Amino acid sequence: MPVWFMRQAGRSFAEYRRLRDKHSMLELCRTPELAAEVTLQPVRRLGVDAAILFSDIVVPLAPMGVDVEIKEGVGPLIANPVRSERDVDKLRPLDPPTDVPYVLEAVKLLVGELDVPLIGFAGAPFTLASYMIEGRPSKDHARTKALMYSNPTVWHRLMDLLADAIVAYLRAQIEAGAAAVQLFDSWAGALDRDDYVAYVAPAVSRIFDGIQDLGAPRIYFGVTTGELLEAMAATGPDVIGVDWRVPLDAARGRLPGIPVQGNLDPAACLAPWDALEAKAVRVLERGGGRGHIFNLGHGVLPETDPATLARLVDLVHRWRPHAG
Repeated sequence: MPVWFMRQAGRSFAEYRRLRDKHSMLELCRTPELAAEVTLQPVRRLGVDAAILFSDIVVPLAPMGVDVEIKEGVGPLIANPVRSERDVDKLRPLDPPTDVPYVLEAVKLLVGELDVPLIGFAGAPFTLASYMIEGRPSKDHARTKALMYSNPTVWHRLMDLLADAIVAYLRAQIEAGAAAVQLFDSWAGALDRDDYVAYVAPAVSRIFDGIQDLGAPRIYFGVTTGELLEAMAATGPDVIGVDWRVPLDAARGRLPGIPVQGNLDPAACLAPWDALEAKAVRVLERGGGRGHIFNLGHGVLPETDPATLARLVDLVHRWRPHAG
């Protein structure tokens, strides 16, 4: 059974925290040698079956004209929020070789060192737009939805602009050597199905269509998206990530024929081993042993013991479905 963990790069490792003591998050992302080092740390220590590029979903926004910083303990902060047609007009298309060469250099460095596949990634349009419009992380995404409902024309222009940027970004990562890519739609679960289909799905489909010819597997993941799974699958990904709120067998019933990824609660990794083992085995059993990539239902929590993750990887590798 293949296994890797979202946010496995760094987070809970002492060697990562030592780097963070010296460098900001964006400095790490923009320095190819450091980004590659952090990406490699969990592969060396945990024995996972894939590496995910160390970066952040907001990295491509700065060259597009977004004044963004990542504040420790808060998240992305935008100094010039996008809230009008004029603001959208100011955004620039993304040219990855010119605008984010450090990301592509990190990918090339990693491909030369890894003996497991490298997963590239990007933020999805709705999730990026939420940060851009709210100006910071939001619990209700009220400003974002207000723009979406009040000015659909401007909204779709923003979605298309972001989709085109993400297509260029993911294509560049794949062409640099990434074996697969994941689209993170962390906040799409804030929408009901009708709004997702009307306001978000067309841009996501545009992304998956725009990279299909390169042949790299395309993974789509969101949080609290149990009611959106069928609509997410209709956008064209090869794999759907499932968080921990939907039992994996129920998710598979909504996604016939589509491989799934997930869906262990990250907080379970803070529990005593017996409790973690039981929950992990339950996920594995519900996954059925086929068409399932074991993962957490969201990212590794910073306080997670790396030794626990290594033990979990071993459990997943040793697990076999019951006969019959």
